[in-house]
Amino acid sequence: MAAVTMRLPAVRAPLGSSASRGGEKHLVAPGDTITTDTGYMRGHGTYVEDDKLIASVAGVVERVNKLVCVRALKARYNGEIGDIVVGRITEVQQKRWKVETNSRLDSVLLLSSINLPGGELRRKSAEDELAMRDYLQEGDLISAEVQSIFSDGAVSLHTRSLKYGKLSQGVLVQVSPSLVKRQKTHFHDLPCGASVILGNNGFIWIYPTPEQKDDEAGGYTTNLEPVPLSDREVISRLRNCIVALVTHKMMLFDTSILYCYEASLPHQIKDILKPEVTEEIVLEARQRLLDLEG
Repeated sequence: MAAVTMRLPAVRAPLGSSASRGGEKHLVAPGDTITTDTGYMRGHGTYVEDDKLIASVAGVVERVNKLVCVRALKARYNGEIGDIVVGRITEVQQKRWKVETNSRLDSVLLLSSINLPGGELRRKSAEDELAMRDYLQEGDLISAEVQSIFSDGAVSLHTRSLKYGKLSQGVLVQVSPSLVKRQKTHFHDLPCGASVILGNNGFIWIYPTPEQKDDEAGGYTTNLEPVPLSDREVISRLRNCIVALVTHKMMLFDTSILYCYEASLPHQIKDILKPEVTEEIVLEARQRLLDLEG
């Protein structure tokens, strides 16, 4: 007879929202007055009425000098130039690919905005246009950078650097874009033996850290070598740690993910998502982050 795991109900104190970085978070709901000071500039997620700055979405108030905006707790991805994104090709069109990036509209990757295999930078010819499906086809995952924003809000991407391109072996985790912390780099080789791409659009790619960077491939070769069991276990543990952090609304960046990973090591990979284990490892990761800040 197969073993059955049973858990008795337990009262657990709710964890607070993401680890505070510089004070308590100011949460607002739509219609809440943020400030009556007329010296502030209106940013995303706000509007002005009767000389009061009012929230138009539920989220966290962020202030940068005189600019006040509300970052929605749960929303579609709104692209900004320079963002790193992970996306999935949904359609091959004339001289462009359509890419799903968790935004309101499909993003666009123009044929003129990619490096050809081998890292070539040259004008794209009719032969290149005919071979577009050889480079990227429906279902392929890519990493890219936001090049520009169209007037309708759609995002234009580019992969003109060898660090961008097709993603082959790994695991995709989809989270809310508001939980991905903006950093100078979103490509991280973690000391546990795996790497992550933290897409600003909430798509996170976890993959084995390559032994050597293949700059000659130009980002369009697919690695079909078997992934060792040890690497798969590390990737699975990282994936469950990210899900645990997301469950408790913790911000995702390289340090928080690594601390959560280290806190999870005494537990089996499949046990990480049990509520009591999730709470334990997230609390430990949060405490280490607070100690680091202090």
